Amino acid sequence: MPLGAARFTLQGGVTPLEVSYLVLAGGGGGGRDTGSGTGSGGGGGGYRNSFSTETSGANSSTETPLTLDKSTNYAVTVGSGGSGGTGVGTGGRGGSSSFATVSTTGGGGGGSNGQGGQSGGSGGGQGGAGTANEGFSGNTGTGSTGAGGGGAGEAGGSGQQRGSDGLASSITGSSVKRAGGGNGGDNLGGNNGFGGGNGNADGGDTNKGGGAGGGKSGINGGVGGSGIVVLRYPDTFTITIGAGLSCSDANTAVGTGERKATITSGSGNVSWA
Repeated sequence: MPLGAARFTLQGGVTPLEVSYLVLAGGGGGGRDTGSGTGSGGGGGGYRNSFSTETSGANSSTETPLTLDKSTNYAVTVGSGGSGGTGVGTGGRGGSSSFATVSTTGGGGGGSNGQGGQSGGSGGGQGGAGTANEGFSGNTGTGSTGAGGGGAGEAGGSGQQRGSDGLASSITGSSVKRAGGGNGGDNLGGNNGFGGGNGNADGGDTNKGGGAGGGKSGINGGVGGSGIVVLRYPDTFTITIGAGLSCSDANTAVGTGERKATITSGSGNVSWA
């Protein structure tokens, strides 16, 4: 049962430890322009969401929150953004993120000068494949034109230089869009997916899993945006954030009868009491 719906209790009046999550991997790096064309944008990080009735990656159905045990360690990892393409052209894949049994795939690096984009949570520009229930494939360019990276919320098309759109979630208490694809290197338009800025090798947005923009005119590709793990749980429990993880809002009240923890980097364990 998604948090935010009518809460139930176990026999004896004990509320179960039901945790909703947003697990977002790092975005892919942008491709490099090696002199005869333009680099393509990186794909957005893989996106899995179980909060309320929101959408999960590739516009799939909301996942089921996890019912967990108190006083038990659950592993968390937040993926970093993929490296920008340099001499070889293609950008690097973002790092995967995970919480307990839920994991996501890093965004694919953007292609360069006709080289195909990498597969990933969302695929890199120039046709990199996305991952089911995490994100869409990257767009394809025309000739030497850089293509936009795939995003969690929008399927790309042929000749599309703009990075594909991401998805919005209110799991933290306010709506934030994440996991957009980066723009192709010669696209100066804006990007609605929170990927690589104007496509001129800009980096993906930190903790939004955005794909980076591709480079042009001999510029290296941008670095993908890091991922994030957001957890939301009943306020009858308190979370402990283990060593190795960064979290500034553990046990902050959100919604009615709930708390949150927004984990922005690192690898370690969490537990509840």
